[in-house]
Amino acid sequence: MDELFRFDGKVAVITGGSRGLGKAMALAFAERGADVVIASRKLENCESVANEVRALGQRALARDCHVGRWEDLDRLADDAYREFGKVDILINNAGMSPLYPSLSAVTEELFDKVVGVNLKGPYRLSALIGERMMEQEEGGCIINVSSNAATHPSPNAEPYGACKAGINSLTLSLAHAFAPKVRVNCIQPGPFLTDISKAWDLEAFNRDAKKNIALQRGGEPEEVVGAALYLAGPTGSYTTGAVIPIDGGSRN
Repeated sequence: MDELFRFDGKVAVITGGSRGLGKAMALAFAERGADVVIASRKLENCESVANEVRALGQRALARDCHVGRWEDLDRLADDAYREFGKVDILINNAGMSPLYPSLSAVTEELFDKVVGVNLKGPYRLSALIGERMMEQEEGGCIINVSSNAATHPSPNAEPYGACKAGINSLTLSLAHAFAPKVRVNCIQPGPFLTDISKAWDLEAFNRDAKKNIALQRGGEPEEVVGAALYLAGPTGSYTTGAVIPIDGGSRN
């Protein structure tokens, strides 16, 4: 395997790491020599992915974590450093975009939950781990996962899109705050065919994709891996504050 994409001796923390894009990234880093901390709300799902990481010959730590709760994030960061002594790569991947019948039907509780998971949590975990990365000799790398909703707002995802726009802004702010030792970048995915897509009307989606996505399809989870490896490794050593769309050429 190309040495530019080896991560031997590195430790990656991935929120939302038990499924979808997070799982694909967790396994990709493990395949290339990294130890991985997998965090999501359901511990059993994290343990399942952790076992896959161990089967690849790497160490893994599974932790249940609600990223909208700062006490959970404090515990996650402490556990990662207690187990591995360092974190080289942080991927803020956890997110949520609940459905609602109308704008006025969005309750304060739901709005706060969307903000907590999609914006407040990534801010807090980046602050906790980024400051420790700055004290490490080799620094580190933070990768945020945004969404096309940040730049192509659409109905039925207003709070979510606003939070993801905030993540894009936060990426650039933190890139300067943690410079020069910690690089901070963002992957901005379009529609991906993860387990979440099982709730979609796929027939309607495919019709729309033919018109509005240059590649005329949704992405597969493994298709986000290349960008994450680039940003986390030596190939991305001069990249910080960047937002990289991975959306098949989506118009919306």
